[in-house]
Amino acid sequence: MDATPITPASTERDKAKAQRRNDLLTEATRLFAIRGYAGVSLEDLGAACGISGPAVYRHFSGKPAVLIALLVGVSKDLLKGGREVLANGGSPEEILDRLVSFHTDFALTRPDIIQVQDRNLEALPETELHLVRKLQRDYIALWTEQLHLIHPQESATVIRFRAHAAFGLLNSTAHSAHSPRTSKKGLRKLLKQMATAALSTPVG
Repeated sequence: MDATPITPASTERDKAKAQRRNDLLTEATRLFAIRGYAGVSLEDLGAACGISGPAVYRHFSGKPAVLIALLVGVSKDLLKGGREVLANGGSPEEILDRLVSFHTDFALTRPDIIQVQDRNLEALPETELHLVRKLQRDYIALWTEQLHLIHPQESATVIRFRAHAAFGLLNSTAHSAHSPRTSKKGLRKLLKQMATAALSTPVG
């Protein structure tokens, strides 16, 4: 039996639906970053996209589903991007340098999602919270594996501290990157230099 052909009309509807969903996620990121997850209703989210609150249910089962899509999605994006960095090969120093560049660009281009995660991670349902934490651990492991090769004499505790210190520095741009006086180019260079120093400076 032949499959039902995809018509141009159905394709356009699918594209429009996907675009609406992306718009809702973009506005949810912005609103959650400003007001917090608890301070935004589905009506607020719909109004930001020019639709009614009930119309949001065509795309998400409720507000928790929006938060899940945001935080699980960004964790998967980071892990996928980090794995792509490793897939390109190179020495541990080269790989770590590219990981720093990757995360620096992420922090500067998506500061709102960093704020949403920092403030609202615990609002996730338990299953999705465990998933996000696993994805985060897997992402951190990409960094610590290279750090162990660069600093074989250091303990796992020190290695993890280096990685978390770099993340803390880079993710702090979630606030400063919004300033109109901030030069993204200059900030990127400075952040990368500082993160690299935290990861490479010998201890002692």
